[in-house]
Amino acid sequence: EFYSWITKPVVRSLFEKIAIETEEDYQNIIKKLESFGVIVLRPDMYEQVHYLEGDDSKYIPPPMTPRDYTVMIGDVFYENTNGLPQWKSGWESIIEQVRSQGNVVKRAPIPMIIGSQVSRVGKDLYFGTDNYKQNQLIYQDFLDQEFRNTRNHVVNTGGHSDGTYCPVCPGLIVSLKDVPTYADTFPDWEVIYLPGQSWTAIEPFLKLKQKNKGKWWIPGFENNQDVIDFVEQWLGHWTGYVEETVFDVNMLIIDPKNVLVFSYNKTVFDAFDRYGITPHIVPFRHRYFWDGGIHCVTSDLHRDGTMQDYFPERKNV
Repeated sequence: EFYSWITKPVVRSLFEKIAIETEEDYQNIIKKLESFGVIVLRPDMYEQVHYLEGDDSKYIPPPMTPRDYTVMIGDVFYENTNGLPQWKSGWESIIEQVRSQGNVVKRAPIPMIIGSQVSRVGKDLYFGTDNYKQNQLIYQDFLDQEFRNTRNHVVNTGGHSDGTYCPVCPGLIVSLKDVPTYADTFPDWEVIYLPGQSWTAIEPFLKLKQKNKGKWWIPGFENNQDVIDFVEQWLGHWTGYVEETVFDVNMLIIDPKNVLVFSYNKTVFDAFDRYGITPHIVPFRHRYFWDGGIHCVTSDLHRDGTMQDYFPERKNV
């Protein structure tokens, strides 16, 4: 029903299909998570609304990627929603759940304190930069003041770090080839690169990229001008820059022995086998439109256990 306002039947049918299949995939993800004892919240966020942007009327996008706005660090839940309309209703049920576990809720003081840009590795926190030109040093003092009980590192990921690397377990990282310098940040850890995962291997996307600058991709509709025009006019602000993300890197660690992934990758699965990790494939068919991996579309609300120190040779805080 959300797309009932679309006048062209072919375009409306396409987005209704995307919505139906996305919800089917969400239900499959929920079922898998609940099989491991995970409590999943799916609050009702908002009704269909739109706002004016210049001369255009735009529809507010669904909040598909909560980790882009939230992160749990220790017992503090940082949120960076900035009053976005799509977060207004249903938000209290999330906050109530966080506080009921004895945690604190705090507004993130700077934009980079979000789950898609923070890697929590015991006593060490790694904060990804927004872009490759960002001055890493300007944030160091601020982060050290905010997070006094951890060693804080700013790494030049050039965007969301969960789309560029994933610390899977102590000693193992899955990564793209170019970021960051792991010999300094994760000394002696094994780094698994993903050969052949470049966008250059996907010819239809490259053709569409000439028209939409690499922001989104709906396979099979690369040459449908009605769909291209519709997304660019009405939904362009929904999409991020899907070209930045390789979804085989974007994984959700359930526990030390179980990881959720979107697809099979022999290189990654062989590494998992060596470390005693079981991968679980949960398809998300329209990730190239929503620009969200399995890590992006989830956000943990509570952390158990005690802080570990995986690099005890480093200076203590």
